[in-house]
Amino acid sequence: MERVVQDLDLFTNYYIEGQFQDIEIYGKELPIKLVVESLHNSGYNKELIIHTKDNNSFVLEEQDGKRSIHSFGKRIQKPYATFTVLATYKLNSTPTSNLNQVKVQFQNIQEVASRYHNAIEVMQAGKTWTNVIKLELTDSKPERAKDILNKLVEVYNKESIEDKNVLATNTLAFIDERLKYLTTELTGVEKNVEQYKSQNEVTDVNTQASDYLAQASDYNKQLSEWAIQIDILRSIEKYLSQDKGEYRMVPSSLGIQDQTLMSLIGKFNELQLERERMLRTTNPNNPLIQNINEQLANLRVNLLENLRNIKRSLLITSNKLQATSGQFKSKIRKVPSMERQLLEINRQQSIKQNLYLYLLQKREETALTLASSVSHIRIIDPALVEGFSVLPSKSTVYLMSLLLGLLIPFAGIYLKNIFKNKIQTKKEIEDATNAPILGELCQKDSPDFVVVKKGSRAPIVELFRLIRAKLHFAAVDKENKVMLITSSMSGEGKTFFGVNLAASLVLTGKKVLVIDLDLRSPRLSAELGLSTGLGVSNYLVSGKTQIHDLIRLTDMVPGLYAISAGPIPPDPAEMLLSKKLSHLINEVKQSFDHIIIDTSPIGQVADALVLSPLVDSTIYLMRYNYTYRKQIEMIDEIYRNRTLPHPMIVLNDARKENGNGYGYGYGYGYGYENKYQAPTPSKELLS
Repeated sequence: MERVVQDLDLFTNYYIEGQFQDIEIYGKELPIKLVVESLHNSGYNKELIIHTKDNNSFVLEEQDGKRSIHSFGKRIQKPYATFTVLATYKLNSTPTSNLNQVKVQFQNIQEVASRYHNAIEVMQAGKTWTNVIKLELTDSKPERAKDILNKLVEVYNKESIEDKNVLATNTLAFIDERLKYLTTELTGVEKNVEQYKSQNEVTDVNTQASDYLAQASDYNKQLSEWAIQIDILRSIEKYLSQDKGEYRMVPSSLGIQDQTLMSLIGKFNELQLERERMLRTTNPNNPLIQNINEQLANLRVNLLENLRNIKRSLLITSNKLQATSGQFKSKIRKVPSMERQLLEINRQQSIKQNLYLYLLQKREETALTLASSVSHIRIIDPALVEGFSVLPSKSTVYLMSLLLGLLIPFAGIYLKNIFKNKIQTKKEIEDATNAPILGELCQKDSPDFVVVKKGSRAPIVELFRLIRAKLHFAAVDKENKVMLITSSMSGEGKTFFGVNLAASLVLTGKKVLVIDLDLRSPRLSAELGLSTGLGVSNYLVSGKTQIHDLIRLTDMVPGLYAISAGPIPPDPAEMLLSKKLSHLINEVKQSFDHIIIDTSPIGQVADALVLSPLVDSTIYLMRYNYTYRKQIEMIDEIYRNRTLPHPMIVLNDARKENGNGYGYGYGYGYGYENKYQAPTPSKELLS
């Protein structure tokens, strides 16, 4: 796949500017093409922008913003790459102007090859076609996928043939080298024969030696055959002894009939082929390569030893033949010495000529094998581009968009409800408890603490008047002088509600007293602007303080009386159990129409529960987006167990998102579009 990437230049990508994102172009779409000579590692993922000026020149903009002018076809050398930019057609005739600005990106060849390697799908073409496979490749550019598959099969065929031809090529090179050497030797021997006969004027063998030569010819023939084999063995031994042949193929035994030698040569050549194949993808220092090198070294030693043994055996046999032939030589001595010398020369010529003819035959056989090598695969159909877009599927995109459009809002609402553990709507309280809801208060639009004032028609003031009316209905046929105000925790608006409810009652001509019995964290005096003075804690611990010394008229709310908490005592819960507190409440009941008691949160301390025998009704404050849903269980338990008398709930800080426009005060009150109609009191309030 790396050869495919290099041959097709797939490590160079081209883009043009699109409406929303860059668009990749390929093949015939390219107005220019980069011919990369070398690419350094620092060039990976580097982007270049080619601005074409005309048909002869362009501006090269690099990633750091540097620009330079170059001509098409000129070699450009950069630290990260060396390349040449070619124009594929006349740029003046381009159909779209955005082709005059092309972005080029270099990629790592190995990464690109790995990506396409993993993207190719190989499958069996059919259940009955076991020897046919189908290749598929999905790519953003169909033409590129087609080129990759076709080139992949082409490269695969080339490598298959190259692997087959390695042994034949090495054998052919060895034979050619030996033929050059033998040609020189044979030419020298033939010149010696010619020169000898010319000097001695010899044209035929002496008839006197014909009988002896006939008997000696058999021995000479055998000696010739042994000499050929010995010469071949010496040639192979010399070839193996050379350093340059350490990792080269060993030629075949060339007629040496020894099974051990043939087996060793075959094993040696197989390891050489395996080593060359692994070196294509593996570093030479890899342990597997080192292991093969060690095996090759051992086989080489064994081959040399085996060759020497065979050669030694042949030499011994040859010596025996020469000794036997010596008997005839004694008889041939009678023949003129020049005949003997001529015979020896002819014998050497015969040996060289036979070896030369043998090697020529082997060379033709090897060349025929090399020429007849073909790939073992056949292409049934070349790569084809499908006539439709596979990805992305329009129907899938539309369906997923529709599902996401429905899923995301619902998921958002669901998660919002899961993570919101505070009261959001009035219905949550109605579903969780049967305690009656007295009313709701919207957010105040004034920074003042006291919002209920004479003549005010603000929405929150009207809601206080509504709560005041409901209190009147709730008190039918029963006394409702002393009202206790509590909540689950601090910050829910107890003091704010108590003061403004008292101010609303004062506007009706009632005489109202507000008592701060939150002895742990009193706020009433500070909010009403009262100066530091005697309070409830002073009265409870001192026998000299009188009740009339505690009651003060407030300036912030004309006509409203208040008793502050006084200094914070060390034991507030025990002080509230004092009989003097009961006496205090009973005494002020004689002088005031309504008494509103501001106490500590019942969810944090039990101070409010101690006051249960002294009060007529209880107002429990809850605040939207502040009070926890679990805290509804407190008022529900109080309502079911009658822990506090006649408990009623008031919801504070209502907003539009709480789902109650009425509670927020829109369209309500005198002077607004819709006139308010007093609601019918609930059965719980009347009971």
